[in-house]
Amino acid sequence: AASQLLKATNYRLKNGCLIFNDHLLSLVTSGPILPFKLSDIGEGIMEVTVKEWYVKEGDKVSQFDSICEVQSDKASVTITSRYDGVIKKLYYEVDATALVGTPLVDIETEPGPEVVHEEDVVETPAMSNDEHTHQEIKGHKTQATPAVRRLAMENNIKLSEVVGTGRDGRILKEDILNFLAKQTGAILPPTPFHEIQPPPPAASAPSSASMPKMKPTPSVQLPVVSRPVFTGKDITEPLKGFHKAMVKTMTAALKIPHFGYKDEVDLTRLVQLRKELKGLSEARGVKLSYMPFFIKAASLGLLHFPILNASVDEAVQNITYKASHNIGLAMDTSQGLLVPNVKNVQLLSVFEIAVELNRMQTLGATGQLGTADLTGGTFTLSNIGSIGGTYAKPVILPPEVAIGALGKIQVLPRFNSRDEVVKAHVMNVSWSADHRIIDGATMARFSNLWRDYLENPASMVLDLK
Repeated sequence: AASQLLKATNYRLKNGCLIFNDHLLSLVTSGPILPFKLSDIGEGIMEVTVKEWYVKEGDKVSQFDSICEVQSDKASVTITSRYDGVIKKLYYEVDATALVGTPLVDIETEPGPEVVHEEDVVETPAMSNDEHTHQEIKGHKTQATPAVRRLAMENNIKLSEVVGTGRDGRILKEDILNFLAKQTGAILPPTPFHEIQPPPPAASAPSSASMPKMKPTPSVQLPVVSRPVFTGKDITEPLKGFHKAMVKTMTAALKIPHFGYKDEVDLTRLVQLRKELKGLSEARGVKLSYMPFFIKAASLGLLHFPILNASVDEAVQNITYKASHNIGLAMDTSQGLLVPNVKNVQLLSVFEIAVELNRMQTLGATGQLGTADLTGGTFTLSNIGSIGGTYAKPVILPPEVAIGALGKIQVLPRFNSRDEVVKAHVMNVSWSADHRIIDGATMARFSNLWRDYLENPASMVLDLK
């Protein structure tokens, strides 16, 4: 019957293809529709908040294309597609809570070889093979070619930790190589220097004498301050993401008896040293602030007082002395308070710490700090003085046992060794320690040693590794 119908309508079959009036017609078939589940992103996270969709129903996606951004109480994660196909269904609205193991989207895969349906697999951050491709720990869509992604995967580099220098933040091959060189200590050949040529003079430029004198236009524009909007209505919203994490962390911190200790530090010599090194550091492309010196001095002090770089279990029965000095820096970002940490400070120079701080500040400003940067801290400094204030009462971040808050640097009159009044650059510091395992004398001696390193920065050279 089918053959008779084809003859009557000028259709015919040839090698499994449909021919009409000698024209080849393609038979469009649909592939299977697969649910793409939210897999385990580690750190015991069981639910996330959908912050942004990068696709809509009907969009065509390829492998590694970004699907959505989700946020846990520890970090933001960009989920990327495992399949080539068409988005058929979005399971969640923006700001909705998605549970690990449940579908995020349905994807109609392209026809062809049978697509193996991937069951939800519990992956740890250290063991996950999809960490570099399907789940980038960051707040924005990763832009990188497959070749760059492959290079990152082969060298065990997370794209979330690399700052892209290409257009719109695209990660280039050079970014991966520079990141790898920084990790391994290799020296890459310098980038060719391109001299900036001044623009050629205009052909018929009027003389300065014939031109009316104009008032110079200020080159620095004042920042635009947005006006607050008063609605007159109460607004209630659930705590999510980093704010929810802060509730959990601060509630745990309430169980810790805090011992406070405060002092002032004369940074006059350090101010002069930084002034001398600032230009050299900027010539290497790195901004040098005071924080690398504060962090390195803290690490040198922790070598003498390792109990301040320790942690206790929940029952407070055991102390673990941490071998690595992973010193955190409390950072005020658009997402809230984040505390990324510089890993293995005891092995880094002041300049290497500055490089890491530059990287983390860049990622923090764009919401791209990943789980690797936000976890594993052993000791914390809060640079609250960059906003204002002199003294503070810092709250310990469990399971750590100590934290310091740095006030703003002030120029104040002080007496020198000859009883002369001189101008001094003074900073106040406020320490908090877990008084269950740290006594006041230990905290005071550590603070004195830290202060001595900063007041006499040349002395740090003797103890540098």
